[in-house]
Amino acid sequence: MEFKDYYKILDVAEDADLKAVKTAYRKLARKYHPDVSEKKDAAERFKEVAEAYEVLGDEKKRAEYDEIRRFGGQRGRGSGSGGFEGFSGGDSSHYSEQDFSDFFSSIFGGGRQRTSGFGFGDQGDGAFSTRGRDIEVDMPIFLEDVLSDESKQISYSLPHYDVSGQRLEDITKTLKIKIPKGVADGERIRLKAQGAPGIGNGPAGDLYLRIRLVPHPLFDVEAHNLLITLPLAPWEAALGGKVTVPTLQGKIQLTIPASSQSGQRLRIKGRGLPMKNGNGDLFAVLKIVMPDGTDDDSRKLWQQLADRQSGFNPRQDWS
Repeated sequence: MEFKDYYKILDVAEDADLKAVKTAYRKLARKYHPDVSEKKDAAERFKEVAEAYEVLGDEKKRAEYDEIRRFGGQRGRGSGSGGFEGFSGGDSSHYSEQDFSDFFSSIFGGGRQRTSGFGFGDQGDGAFSTRGRDIEVDMPIFLEDVLSDESKQISYSLPHYDVSGQRLEDITKTLKIKIPKGVADGERIRLKAQGAPGIGNGPAGDLYLRIRLVPHPLFDVEAHNLLITLPLAPWEAALGGKVTVPTLQGKIQLTIPASSQSGQRLRIKGRGLPMKNGNGDLFAVLKIVMPDGTDDDSRKLWQQLADRQSGFNPRQDWS
């Protein structure tokens, strides 16, 4: 079984912190998103990038993976095994082989898969019959897609069998899907009878679409709310005023209160993601940013301000 180096896939260092891992994932996820990339292997690369982030973005999974990687892709010394079989760490019952690679499943899923199995039934005429397998497929969507009423197209492979249960060449199926209002990241959508065809007179299995929200360069997601980091110059935070802020629905003018603090959240009602009833909110998280470099005149002004505010101690809570 091929060992996957998730650090190389995301192009991050082995000691990269979560922020660096997330930044790398955001960049690559949007680059290889099947809707925007013209590369032939975009869908496979997107899946690979998502798999790498699924592991490196989770502290527990990353520790388990690092242990395997440390021993050259083996389970570890003294394990009595030459590969990954039998290794199981963490709760991964919600993963299936359709989601990620065999390597991922062998570590975190034990090769589990949601299928109906092949308990063939005898219909009395010597023919086998069984329900088709359930299929689970990741469906990557942009935040903008959540607001759109347009249908999205998705293609996926289905296993195909003859009446005796012999596997034939896989078939590709294409559907147009309308994103349900209020859908959340990681949510599973069931499409009845859109899975693998049954054998004999058996019914088709179901298709489960797992929603994967592609990270946005500006917005973070908290349930149905959105967060945007809003950089402010020191004088904008001190004096207040109006600044232009992007939202998924277009730009707006946001009023900044005087004496605003870094880290303060300003709520913009109804500018988040759709819910079944209404919309979530957008929160602008203020971040005070200093200008690059300071000339002599500016330094004198800052010194005057420091002298006037000499009684102010931002670290008084440390006393």
